[in-house]
Amino acid sequence: MTIRAVVWDVDDTLFDYTSADREGMRAHLAAEGLLAGWGSAEAALVRWREITDQQWARFSAGELSFEGQRRDRVRVFLESELTDAEADDWFRRYLTHYEAVWALFPDVLPALDALAAGYRHAVLSNSSLHVQDRKLRTLGVYDRFEAVLCAAELGVSKPAAGAFLAACAALELAPHQVAYVGDHPEIDGRGAADAGLLSVWIDRPGLSTGAATRADTPAGPHRIASLAELPAILRADTRFGAPSTFR
Repeated sequence: MTIRAVVWDVDDTLFDYTSADREGMRAHLAAEGLLAGWGSAEAALVRWREITDQQWARFSAGELSFEGQRRDRVRVFLESELTDAEADDWFRRYLTHYEAVWALFPDVLPALDALAAGYRHAVLSNSSLHVQDRKLRTLGVYDRFEAVLCAAELGVSKPAAGAFLAACAALELAPHQVAYVGDHPEIDGRGAADAGLLSVWIDRPGLSTGAATRADTPAGPHRIASLAELPAILRADTRFGAPSTFR
């Protein structure tokens, strides 16, 4: 099989979301005078990430709108029945700190450069187009992608096959001609594999989702620790009958 295009996740795949979220929230809580109530900054950051994951799961399941999951993250974290406007204002103040530390991972531009001539590129994210369009432009990589698709506008989220198939349709390619690269072993890795794409799970050291261990990995995806490993996998495309690349 010949891979003709690569579809990318954004957060914690291209963009270092975890670091930006932690650094941004730490600065925001300090500016709001809220750190003292937590005992330690780390405790506050862990709780914020837990709430983010919980509310994001509700958004992905269709229980909340994109704006609604943001508001409920704030309400649960502050343990306060804020109005929509109050929650929006608090989250907006957080965003100023978060966006100030946006950055790509160091291996992203070299990988995109290495793959530019041989493959087409697109984005599929479980976020909103408004958010990811602006993020990709700010990070200077928007023009690298033919299409940017997001769950909020598609009406379907990863790991549902429909999300991955929508990306293939946007490129007018069959699933077996497309590779998907993402950081989550289930949402990205297994989801893309089940949809028939060549699935590549980027498992960066020190950035585990906690969703899988090396002894408990989903069947299907190739597992890499750096995007520098990606070109060799795309050239080989050993999905059918070859040994797994998990290690």
